Amino acid sequence: MCKESKHDSEQGGAGWRRIKDWPEGERPREKLLSRGAEALSDAELLALILRTGDAGSKTTAVDQARLLLSEFDDLSRLARATTAELCRIRGVGPAKSAELQAVFELARRLSDQHLMPGAQFCSADAVFRRYRNRFLHHNKEVFMVLMLDTKNRLIRDLRVSEGSLTASIVHPREVFSSIIRESAAAVIFLHNHPSGDPTPSREDINITKRLSAGGELLGIRVLDHIIIGHDSYTSLADAGHC
Repeated sequence: MCKESKHDSEQGGAGWRRIKDWPEGERPREKLLSRGAEALSDAELLALILRTGDAGSKTTAVDQARLLLSEFDDLSRLARATTAELCRIRGVGPAKSAELQAVFELARRLSDQHLMPGAQFCSADAVFRRYRNRFLHHNKEVFMVLMLDTKNRLIRDLRVSEGSLTASIVHPREVFSSIIRESAAAVIFLHNHPSGDPTPSREDINITKRLSAGGELLGIRVLDHIIIGHDSYTSLADAGHC
């Protein structure tokens, strides 16, 4: 396991410009307190979580935050990084890795807060905009069902399964038993593609057809099955599969 520096990066050698030597308006903590968190860059916000840089390489917390963003390309990929992956970065050990993962998990839980019942959905785009953040940091496929009333207003959303989307994991019997208990008039199915590409697979299409057939037998309208990617989505209803 990687070892973490015992010294604050701001205690580096001569000639090294430490954060405490920066103009006050440029220091991340002071900048946040005076101008608000929205004024900080991604690297500056991460630096406040990391708190210290790496004394061995004479880098500040901001330098280390920039290195993390560079190594993982963006915040989304950084949020999905494992402890082992984070510890490959110089100056990041188990403690900093745990801090980063805790922050991203809090962000996931915040975005996982359920919508209040009564929200109305009239398009696939509206569903995507409301739910995309719920799936943003998942490394596995998560399958959900939105249960709606006769006016397409949300009664409840429910996570059905997590893992590879296969017929054995997403079975119409288990899916519709919950829907029947809630007396839903219509449903929208949605799941994510962790790769970010919402192009449906053969399995996605087959499961959609099975679920649509089940809804028809039960008199429950299957309005759509939406696949959510990082920046886009695919509506299987628009593609003619519902």
